[in-house]
Amino acid sequence: MDELTREFLIESQEGLDRMERCLTDLEERPRDADLLGEIFRSVHTIKGTTGFLGFTRLEKLAHAGENLLGLLRDGKLSANRSIITGLLQLMDALRGILRIIETHNHEGGSGDRSEDGGAVADKDAQLISLLHELQHTEAAPAQVHAAVNNAAAARPVAQMFDAAGASALEPATDLASPRTGTSAASDSTLRVDVMLLNRMMNLVGELVLTRNQILQATSLDPSLAILTRRLDMVTADLRESVMRARMQPVANVFSKFPRMIRDLSQLLQRKVRLVMEGQETELDKSLLEAIKDPLTHAVRNSLDHGIEPPETRIAAGKDPEGTLRLRAYQESSYVIIEVSDDGAGICVEKVRRKAIERGLIATERAAVLGERELLQLIFLPGFSTAEAVTSVSGRGVGMDVVKTNVEKIGGKVEIDSRPGKGTTLRLRIPLTLAIIPALIVRSLKQSFALPQGSLSELVHIPSERAATAIEWMDGTPLYRLRGQLLPLIFLDRMLSPLVRPSSVAAKSKAEGAVAGEGFIAVLDADGRRFGLVVDGLADPEEIVVKPLSGVLKSIGLYSGATVLGSGDLALILDPGSIASRAGVTMRTQEEQVKSAQGEREDEHETDMIGSRYLLVEIAGRRAAVPLRDVLRIERISFSRIEYVGYRPVLNSEGQLLPVEDSGGVLAAAGGDPSAQVVVVVCREGNRQVGIAVSHVFDVAAGSELFEAGSQHRASGVTLLNDSVTGVVDLDSVAPLPLGSGGEVEPSEWAAETMA
Repeated sequence: MDELTREFLIESQEGLDRMERCLTDLEERPRDADLLGEIFRSVHTIKGTTGFLGFTRLEKLAHAGENLLGLLRDGKLSANRSIITGLLQLMDALRGILRIIETHNHEGGSGDRSEDGGAVADKDAQLISLLHELQHTEAAPAQVHAAVNNAAAARPVAQMFDAAGASALEPATDLASPRTGTSAASDSTLRVDVMLLNRMMNLVGELVLTRNQILQATSLDPSLAILTRRLDMVTADLRESVMRARMQPVANVFSKFPRMIRDLSQLLQRKVRLVMEGQETELDKSLLEAIKDPLTHAVRNSLDHGIEPPETRIAAGKDPEGTLRLRAYQESSYVIIEVSDDGAGICVEKVRRKAIERGLIATERAAVLGERELLQLIFLPGFSTAEAVTSVSGRGVGMDVVKTNVEKIGGKVEIDSRPGKGTTLRLRIPLTLAIIPALIVRSLKQSFALPQGSLSELVHIPSERAATAIEWMDGTPLYRLRGQLLPLIFLDRMLSPLVRPSSVAAKSKAEGAVAGEGFIAVLDADGRRFGLVVDGLADPEEIVVKPLSGVLKSIGLYSGATVLGSGDLALILDPGSIASRAGVTMRTQEEQVKSAQGEREDEHETDMIGSRYLLVEIAGRRAAVPLRDVLRIERISFSRIEYVGYRPVLNSEGQLLPVEDSGGVLAAAGGDPSAQVVVVVCREGNRQVGIAVSHVFDVAAGSELFEAGSQHRASGVTLLNDSVTGVVDLDSVAPLPLGSGGEVEPSEWAAETMA
């Protein structure tokens, strides 16, 4: 059953429940306009939707009932006992058909030429005839009342549609017993006020903060490890459940556009074909409501400014019918909604000229802007390229509304356009406002939260490479990442108002900032790719986003605030604002395509000559872990390491992982529960294993080595950064004794521990 039919069944069952309550009250208050209006709306809603879904049998019955209810609502009939009895039979019939639809995904009887189908059609006709006769009860009351009373006594219609939805199509015992494991749609759902869900989400956010603090506070006490892990899992499940309760498909927003596009295309004399993709993509209810207006503005702009009139398209060699595409899909922790058209595109020179004419930007500034920067000018308040004000556009209050409303909910707006080919407006919406995964970074002896949705990768700069790792070009720091120059931003310099990045002192101090160990967070934000240099890293956390005060918001570098597990307050960095403040230019579409092609070529070349490896240090020795096998890197306290006999294990996400410690990294911790250790979690066949390492350095491509005079590859070594490096053998990690379900049996655990 598709989602639309399921929603129809739920709403119809709810409407019939209200109808039943109202009908019993109507006998006592036959002239109550509110009761009659409620009953009429219930039947009218069913009739209106059934035609769209193709349920003709339901439509005919509901239409007959609607005619009778219309006379009652208009005061032309009074709701006597006979009429109420007939309406109750109508309600039973409608409810029975709804149950048939839910159980068998068809309404039965429609177009069925069999004996059973004919019986159903006859009894439908009986009910419709009865409802028609009830419309004339005032003219011939005695005869009609008698017919209704006889029908009620014999209940021929009710026999046809019992409470379980039994019909003449199939044996009653079949339909009376719903399929195993299924329940009525209305019984399996509950409508909840959004304000209650918001309250629940706020409480879950506070629980997440408390959980983070408890995990840090109890990390030194191994006796509480099991309880804290249980709390962690329950909190995560609760958070996921509440978030799922708030999710709705974007089809709820997309569904209003076919009618709007039809009306607008006629008004503007355009021919437009609407294509909608990814309507099943889900988004938080509050966010879905927030993007209705931005999407409406975007669609109106596509029709008015994008898609040309048919004669213009024909002259340009295009199909006279334009295409408007609405597409939704999930990417990382964001939902992307695209509004694309195959129209005329945006002329950047016209944008430049209009922005200058309206005084939105200085002539000198406009002259040096690139194509991507010029396209961003359409989001300025008061900007419009329309020559005259119409009912559709021209007032300059469209695209700035799109940008403002989307940014209010933590989203981003991107635009791509090719003259003569079309325009794509891309709304990047966070999956949820309340809780996001973040990497905690250190700078200026303070902690900051960096949303992981913008994080591509991390690069470690060891102290011995700090002096040569960063290149300078006209005062701009750059890092060569896999053959491409990556602009760098030093977070401490950005946050310090006392030092100017362009000065010689800034350069000297910036170089000094990575004189020791440093890290580069490679970020993608608003079409800008850059590296953020930070002093150190802490554990990733799920953070609860709190709004900023007006003073902090005016700084423009932060998107919110949060409370860390340590209890410290931390500001949430806004990568897009940081890039804009530092003057990082947007990459053109061609540069992005070229970059993607270059990365694919690099990957292909790497596949041909060797593999990619994670470069680590194990007790003073360099080692390589095949990157294809690496699942994640965890920095944990030593208290999380447990032992099965003499073998160290890590309880991660409810699964016991054997940890290889051939280098003595865990032993070097000296049993100190507060000591921090790094474990690289890898995939080895159908299991997961952990490798205890001292440091994680970088990702690099390795070349295969061959034994002299042999065609066989040398086992366990690779050429990494021009150095022969040993490859960690994951096969050598001894498995744990496994029981059913993939976990250590309690008896085996106890036996090995005692041994």
